[in-house]
Amino acid sequence: MRSHLLNDTTAEQYRRSVTEGVERVAAKIAATDRPFTGVTVDALAPRIDGIDLDRPLYDTTAVLDELEEVYLRDAIYFHHPRYLAHLNCPVVIPAVLGEAVLSAVNSSLDTWDQSAGGTLIERKLIDWTTARIGLGPAADGVFTSGGTQSNLQALLLAREEAKPGRDGLEGPASLARLRIFASEVSHFSVKKSAKLLGLGEDAVVSVPVDTDKRMQTLALARELERCVTAGLVPMAVVATAGTTDFGSIDPLPEIAEVCERYGTWMHVDAAYGCGLLASVRHRDRIDGIERADSVTVDYHKSFFQPVSSSAVLVRDAATLRHATYHAEYLNPRRMVQERIPNQVDKSLQTTRRFDALKLWMTLRTMGADGIGRLFDEVCDLAAEGWRLLAADPRFDVVVEPSLSTLVFRCIPAAVTDPAEIDRANLYARKALFASGDAVVAGTKVGARQYLKFTLLNPETTTDDIAAVLDLIAGHAEQYLGESLDRAS
Repeated sequence: MRSHLLNDTTAEQYRRSVTEGVERVAAKIAATDRPFTGVTVDALAPRIDGIDLDRPLYDTTAVLDELEEVYLRDAIYFHHPRYLAHLNCPVVIPAVLGEAVLSAVNSSLDTWDQSAGGTLIERKLIDWTTARIGLGPAADGVFTSGGTQSNLQALLLAREEAKPGRDGLEGPASLARLRIFASEVSHFSVKKSAKLLGLGEDAVVSVPVDTDKRMQTLALARELERCVTAGLVPMAVVATAGTTDFGSIDPLPEIAEVCERYGTWMHVDAAYGCGLLASVRHRDRIDGIERADSVTVDYHKSFFQPVSSSAVLVRDAATLRHATYHAEYLNPRRMVQERIPNQVDKSLQTTRRFDALKLWMTLRTMGADGIGRLFDEVCDLAAEGWRLLAADPRFDVVVEPSLSTLVFRCIPAAVTDPAEIDRANLYARKALFASGDAVVAGTKVGARQYLKFTLLNPETTTDDIAAVLDLIAGHAEQYLGESLDRAS
């Protein structure tokens, strides 16, 4: 079995095996004419359940043949222009090349003696991102597994920063007084983080949004004042630069003013909207982000990177000490005096992939403007899609996009019952997914069911959007026809 270990004696076998795998994937991508086959759980599960993992095939070609049957054939392909559902982007080739390199070398980014150049590359990319944000010379950060982890770490730092010097905030019982403020359409990870940090979901105060789904600054100020008057501690405000459902961007400069007035930590969840940091034409949409105390970015959303590639950034590097723990076998305290850079000193993770390499390869190949132009294209496409929807009497569109998300609802002319319209939209989404012709997402606006396009593929066109809208309307009408037939 040693023949399967990657080393100097098996380098040629490694080359052949990886080349064969790459050729299979390339052939599959080249031949894919729709984002999904429409396979059902009941059809696919028996194929995988029937595989005996204790009886290996002993041959890479045979394993790839099997993989075609259980994965590649029925995978959902985000590169297809009619994949319009979630925040999944097509990936750029330099990043995929980086993925291949980092997997083979297998550096772990926790300590210098496991990564060396990898540590310095990650630090360089953190400095590049904090400069793009404008956080200042004392800024720092670390790569994470994704936006949820970044938000958790940012709120951990905010929690610890809220404690010192405050009356009654010296023990675990004090956590009950801490409050986090986020808009009613902020990411679920804010409440999840509050729970994991021992605060409870009730510690998150939901702030109303305006008709554009942006946090109402006056409402935020009222809630903060109410908090202080009640003897509670405003621990953090989470502003969102690109909400998951609507792509809306909270008014960052105004929120920063409120946070400064109350001495509250300002965190910006820019997991989605971080692509504007590289934008050639739309960077001003996130003006004010430079005033944040911490920022979440997901390069694997709007920088066209493979999952995962994310980071949490902070204005003051000293606050990262709240995530530091020294272990003698790994990162003893003496290393700090010896100026040995260990990224584990900043991270919630210990063993950690060299995900930064993918972004490094991308920037060194395409440049930031290259990434930014791609993201500008999808933002412009969303604006065109909004105009299509606004002019189409078959649909109700919720809000003009700030980024690349469209939330809408099919409104059949002959039906007035909102619940029946809900069911028609749910059916249309399921039927479209089952057909494999396109993949769209769904959400609720108020109590009503809506559909969602998340446009992250520059290859998607307005013709694709129009075609998918026709398919949705057709499925909804089919459902209503059958429903009316059954009712009669």
